[in-house]
Amino acid sequence: MKTYINILILLITFFSFASCSEELVDQSQTGILRGRVVKKGTNEPIANVKVFTTPSTQTTFSDKDGMFEIKDIPAGNYSVKAELSGYVSSFQAVNIQNQSQVVTIVFEMDDDDSLNSPPTAPQLLSPIDNAVNQPLSVQLSWNATDPDKSDSLTYKLTVKNNINTDVILVNDLKVKNYTLSNLQFGVSYFWQISVSDGVHPEVLSPIFKFTTNTTPANRYHYVKKQNGNFVIVSSDNLGNNFQLTNVANSSWRPRKNNNAGLIAFLRNDAGGSHIFTANPDGSNVFKVTQIPVAGFNQNELDFSWNTTGSMFLYSNFDKLYKINKDGTGQQLVYTTPDGSLISEVDWSYDNTKIAIKTNNFNGYNTKILIIDMLGNVLQNVFSSATGATGGLNFSVDGQKLLYTHDVSGYQDANYRQLDSHIFIYNLVNNTIIDASLQSDKPIGTNDLDPRFSPNNAQIIFVNTSNDNISQKNIFLIDLNNTGVDFTRAILFSNGEMPDFE
Repeated sequence: MKTYINILILLITFFSFASCSEELVDQSQTGILRGRVVKKGTNEPIANVKVFTTPSTQTTFSDKDGMFEIKDIPAGNYSVKAELSGYVSSFQAVNIQNQSQVVTIVFEMDDDDSLNSPPTAPQLLSPIDNAVNQPLSVQLSWNATDPDKSDSLTYKLTVKNNINTDVILVNDLKVKNYTLSNLQFGVSYFWQISVSDGVHPEVLSPIFKFTTNTTPANRYHYVKKQNGNFVIVSSDNLGNNFQLTNVANSSWRPRKNNNAGLIAFLRNDAGGSHIFTANPDGSNVFKVTQIPVAGFNQNELDFSWNTTGSMFLYSNFDKLYKINKDGTGQQLVYTTPDGSLISEVDWSYDNTKIAIKTNNFNGYNTKILIIDMLGNVLQNVFSSATGATGGLNFSVDGQKLLYTHDVSGYQDANYRQLDSHIFIYNLVNNTIIDASLQSDKPIGTNDLDPRFSPNNAQIIFVNTSNDNISQKNIFLIDLNNTGVDFTRAILFSNGEMPDFE
């Protein structure tokens, strides 16, 4: 019996040791947990995310690349949690089964919008609501704040007006101001700002209104070169000006008619130069001609309104045409008998006389003639085989005619002039006054494109160096009854082809 008891004790001891040995083997198995934390939707790495397990083992933090690692995790089932302020905590289940097993997981974490506050409604600062007499270029400014200092605010500007359905949208503004340019005279504009922090829906400002100036009755118009094209500028006598046309369409030789309430000018279209009209603010551009204005050099071409503003005279090579301002009723008025080109034309105030300048295909061998409306030649004013000539303009009473001529007689392929003078020709007694000489024109310069003032007391014109590359400036000559000792003064810098109405 004693022997059986001893055998039983030995068996129990053996199985006890065997059980303990199995438990120790299981507890000694450990694995490795590796992973990465990224932002959901963009896969951008998130640093400093706290990662830990339940049951608890170790706690670690993701690095700058979003990577983390927990070593020596005993075999078993775990819940792994990733948490960082501003993000929704994320959980994943992990099972470690074998010794040195490596388990890899990826956490995609969402922003926790509940922890972020929306920005304030934008406050519109300027112009103030219902502001009037605003210029055609207005700087809008506003302000908005966000309680979350780390948020980046983006603004959107919406602008509407009271004359059409056009909408201006400017997106993705990072600054709190924006300049609206190329506005129209006498128009009311309505503007609103929306702000976004990238988390919440856009927050809208109130809607503010401002109104631009009415169209000024500017008496001066001229052109400037911008990026190789001409733009027309309107100005008053104080130098307050605005740009009438855009740089995309070269426009030159402005001619205002107060009776028509329009500005006419030349512009290239369909391969030729044509007469266009526009309102004094540059709106409602209308093409008048179908047969182009043509001659030897488009920059030397000129046309003329009649006094009432209902018709134009213009040339096409050797022919002179009359046409209504709406493009109807085109008629041939005159054809040169020798095939010479008509480059310039002016219509007398009483609409009975026409001054024309003719020249050859190089711009020389010029003649200035006065014809009637039937094409009959009334008077030969000037002729010259050499030197450039131009700048025709009648006085209001029709008794005087302005023109220019290069007294040096110089000629070349670039139509360069060396000493162009302004002359006042008296059509009644055939006398001539050299206005450039009497106003002390600087040596080495040219006087070009003269026009009488509306009261015949002044001449507006261009003066520039004869080097053919220098800046052109617009001057005024004050006339007097003696015909001598005139004075000249600069009116506008960097301008040409002036008009004075």
